[in-house]
Amino acid sequence: MLLPADADLFRVPLGTGASMHVARYGYGDDAIVLLHGFGTSSFLWRHVGPLLAVQGARAFALDLFGYGESDRPFDAEFGLDAQSGYLDAAMTALQLQRATVVGMDVGALVALRLAFDRPERIYRLVLVGPPPLEDLAGPEIRELQRDTAKYALRLSRGLFGAESLLRPFLQGSVANQDRMPWQLLGRYLAPYLGADGANHLLALAGALKEDEFADVELRRLRQRTLIVRGTRDRWCTRGIAEAYADQIPRAIYQHVDEVGHLVPEEDASTLARLILAFVRTREDG
Repeated sequence: MLLPADADLFRVPLGTGASMHVARYGYGDDAIVLLHGFGTSSFLWRHVGPLLAVQGARAFALDLFGYGESDRPFDAEFGLDAQSGYLDAAMTALQLQRATVVGMDVGALVALRLAFDRPERIYRLVLVGPPPLEDLAGPEIRELQRDTAKYALRLSRGLFGAESLLRPFLQGSVANQDRMPWQLLGRYLAPYLGADGANHLLALAGALKEDEFADVELRRLRQRTLIVRGTRDRWCTRGIAEAYADQIPRAIYQHVDEVGHLVPEEDASTLARLILAFVRTREDG
């Protein structure tokens, strides 16, 4: 059940000799790009993608560069500026001149960065559980950034691994712990097995720097934008979501009841419905 049978799995070149992993769902008219957040991968969208496809959309779930099954060159950049450029290149390779981009936490920041730099590439934006404006890395990633030296020392001694780094984060991302059983934890942890994988996870956390987002002015965004959060999300509070909605001129806020941060894990059907309704709302609607 790791990926549904109707997902087409392939890689797209980025023009740098590296490539990104993509899961494609459907062949409809509405082009939707799905971006995961920190500590997850395109696997996060395995339930949402098919629901979009059966309603006539074509959805592309990408592994951000350095995450999941995408390439992770040791000397590559993994910050927001770089990820935005990789997304731009991937959309070109997918022959998507323009698409709706749905981003989850860090993926939301990548989507915002591209919307600001290349507004012609983004039809509409959906931001799911975006990090607080005043702390774009968020509290959990910030802790990893502060303690990277400590974690790296333990890793070098073989006493610590990605499981200890990611498990509290993933378990804290759902309101219902039944939605994050150990088998699912193992699937999310798979790209970070061993000391090299755990060190790479720390490198991904360290790459998230707020100064890369300092020039992004939300009030200058012109895309219609939907902000979504779970009502039991302890990291993206209602105040944080409403701050985005207030600052982005054409934004609206909607919530999903009784779920935590990882809305796609706990209520894929509601999220898919919200995305499709938003994508298909007329400009004057």
